[in-house]
Amino acid sequence: MLSPKPTYDVVVLPGDGIGVEVAGDARALLDALAPKLGVQLAITEIPCGGRYYVEHGERDWPAGSEERCRAADVILLGAVGWNGPDGQPATMKDGKMAGWSPVIGNRIKLNLYANVRPIKLLPGVRHGLSGRFLQAWEPGQVDMIFVRENTEGLYSGIGGRAGDAAIDTRVITRAASRRVIKKAFELSRARGTGAPLDGKKRVTCVVKHNVLHGCKLFLDVYREVAAEFPDVAQDVAIVDSFAMFMLLRPESYDVVVSTNMFGDILTDLGSVLQGGMGMAVGCNVGDDHAMFEPIHGSAPPMAGKDVANPLAMLGATAEALRWLGRRHGDERLVRGARAVDEAIAAIVARGQPLTGDLVGPDRAAPRSVVTAAVIAEAVARVS
Repeated sequence: MLSPKPTYDVVVLPGDGIGVEVAGDARALLDALAPKLGVQLAITEIPCGGRYYVEHGERDWPAGSEERCRAADVILLGAVGWNGPDGQPATMKDGKMAGWSPVIGNRIKLNLYANVRPIKLLPGVRHGLSGRFLQAWEPGQVDMIFVRENTEGLYSGIGGRAGDAAIDTRVITRAASRRVIKKAFELSRARGTGAPLDGKKRVTCVVKHNVLHGCKLFLDVYREVAAEFPDVAQDVAIVDSFAMFMLLRPESYDVVVSTNMFGDILTDLGSVLQGGMGMAVGCNVGDDHAMFEPIHGSAPPMAGKDVANPLAMLGATAEALRWLGRRHGDERLVRGARAVDEAIAAIVARGQPLTGDLVGPDRAAPRSVVTAAVIAEAVARVS
């Protein structure tokens, strides 16, 4: 554990579309909380993403941005993704999506090997299944953490086009598998609540080991790591059946770990369990660096309309404060994270003000109103 610092360096990467809006909300939250907590935050905002590339060419963020992210104590990311002049998603000259550097680039170069996604249903949240708002699950049934390998798999960048064929090489290594699986077991042990169904600490390994060589290796490593955690139960699921049971029996799961692409797909599916993308937080965590984000994407058609749900970004900001506080042994930051979590939960439980994705268009409040309510509630809880 590191010592508390006089000033914490925070890099904010707004990105594109609604990412810019919710990143502004995160900054407003930090500006309001910091003096109440008695902490100093030096916030640096770096433009980045598809629109930056379209307007400037050559790069999807300014020169020196990679170094500034490496030097930061923590990073907050809005969302990236923008169309080029041809109406298609902007792509850089090397074939990578415009916005690769702040997202995939940071994950790989800062060794943010664990993508940790809490999937928890708050009291008061309803779901839009089949276009209808309804309560499909009781809040106590949904409380799991999904841990996804974040640096290799199908995102290794190995492959290409050859005439009418395209190849993407999936890379699974023992070293990368071990560290992310160990992180999953550590999280299960630390949270201690276990699965809602039976209260057992359990790590579910999601693979396709009956077909794929990479999954066979991943499962082998899972078994090896599990032997080091005899107090945490083992569970193995094949990815396609898991996708069904995650929706049918979410109360069965405590911590879930999987490879990169499987985890990417399943965590977006899992957002349905907690009220949709507007409630889903993504934590990109390594041993020395971390970056926190909402997972809803940049949604350019929604930009500028004040309708995006800010709760995922505000929740991600709480996770950033919690990670930073625990890393530096600074209880002030942990207290701030707890205040934000409690503020979000209180507003959701009251049912207002909330954006349209949670309550429908007739009762929808503007994004800015929801943000102001969360900030006021959080500040009141630390005053």
